[in-house]
Amino acid sequence: MDIAIGLLIIFPLGATIIGAIYLRMYFKVKAKLSLVTGVLWVMYSIYEYLMYTRVLCTGECNIRIDLLLIYPMLLALSLISTGLYFHKKKKINNAK
Repeated sequence: MDIAIGLLIIFPLGATIIGAIYLRMYFKVKAKLSLVTGVLWVMYSIYEYLMYTRVLCTGECNIRIDLLLIYPMLLALSLISTGLYFHKKKKINNAK
């Protein structure tokens, strides 16, 4: 888990890729929660990029208390969105 967190801090584009995956999920099954999750991941990637380039943080940013709120929220939304995606996809496939 620590490696994944560190990766997103060093490589903010990774969060954009995750956001794109959830946006694709939205376009496949039209689950609005996937849209919200995708947009929040993209917003987080922009935020993290600005932190990485020291635009939002000019001093020592080694202690990131903000991530104690952001990561659990993104994780919960991601898990729920993924479950909803597979549920709706199964429903669509059964209707065919």
